[in-house]
Amino acid sequence: MTMKLTFFAGITALALITGFALLATNNEPAMEYGHPAAAGQPANVFLTDDESNNIAVFRDVSPSVVFVTNTLIRRQLLSMNVMETPRGSGTGVVWDKDGLIVTNFHVILGANRIIITLQSGKSYDAEVVGMAPEKDIALLRITAPDEVLKPIPLGDSNDLSVGRKVLAIGNPFALDTTLTVGVVSALGREIKAANNRTIKDVIQTDAAINPGNSGGPLLNSSGQLVGVNTAIYSPSGASAGIGFAIPVNTVKKLIPQLLTYGKLYRPVLGIETLTDNWAKRLGVKGIAILSVKPGLAADRAGMVGVREDNRGQIHLGDVIVAINDEPMTNEDSLLTALEKFAPGDTVKVTTLRDEKILEYELTLTAPES
Repeated sequence: MTMKLTFFAGITALALITGFALLATNNEPAMEYGHPAAAGQPANVFLTDDESNNIAVFRDVSPSVVFVTNTLIRRQLLSMNVMETPRGSGTGVVWDKDGLIVTNFHVILGANRIIITLQSGKSYDAEVVGMAPEKDIALLRITAPDEVLKPIPLGDSNDLSVGRKVLAIGNPFALDTTLTVGVVSALGREIKAANNRTIKDVIQTDAAINPGNSGGPLLNSSGQLVGVNTAIYSPSGASAGIGFAIPVNTVKKLIPQLLTYGKLYRPVLGIETLTDNWAKRLGVKGIAILSVKPGLAADRAGMVGVREDNRGQIHLGDVIVAINDEPMTNEDSLLTALEKFAPGDTVKVTTLRDEKILEYELTLTAPES
């Protein structure tokens, strides 16, 4: 394939040279592709506004884009020697001058060692600061001089609308710092994270996103970060014109939590729930409470979990059907709802128990450490 491309390029170059020579002998002005070349004018005088914008955004933002490589330890089958082997690669962005790097959780999943390579080619070992598998976001840190770290400018993903131009920079197939351009093709999409949680309010774009682009920036025309590229929809595994990105406003909320707690900080009701599989088998529509933790909000409010009578028969307790009048269908919907609140917030929990609708006012508490 490479030889054919090189050969074709050679023929094209020869044809162009011959053509320009013939034009010159006929005293005709040389032609740029699609434009007459004015004498003494640089070629870039014919750049469109859109081309100039693409070039400027790529030039300004590419130093903020990093190459993420993860490795794992493997034992050789015959010699039994332990060796470090590459496991995968992706993209990340420089978040601040303190060396914080944002990427996807699935990019570093299972890694024994994570290496960050800057645009300059300099590489640094990274430590994991925090992970939010529920949002497919990971926060890393490298120890590097301030002068080599260029934080990425942050935008506002709420300002996006369908049809807005977006640009993606990443390292698809280990080809570093590659630019693709497209538009926002939809908003408010839902995709599944690596831990099977639903990620809501996802940005859909037709900017080409391929393996290796994960964790890279989705940018607006001002060169601001509006999303973190995370996945593609493709039967072949390559770009099919449908890519997804986590909104930057979601990432902004996550970073303080990952810095402080190392994970997503979600308040709790003080309950353990019946698994979705068991709930489905029992025909439960809602979230069945398995048990109530003593002293926490649900217990203080009088909620009850699954009970066993003297005959050994199991009876359901409260089944949560709504939080603040928002329907709850499974554990995923409950966790997503709780992520909107903070410890100390009061919520209305609607349950079904013994065919009766009950309502509780619960003050959410901080999660257990």
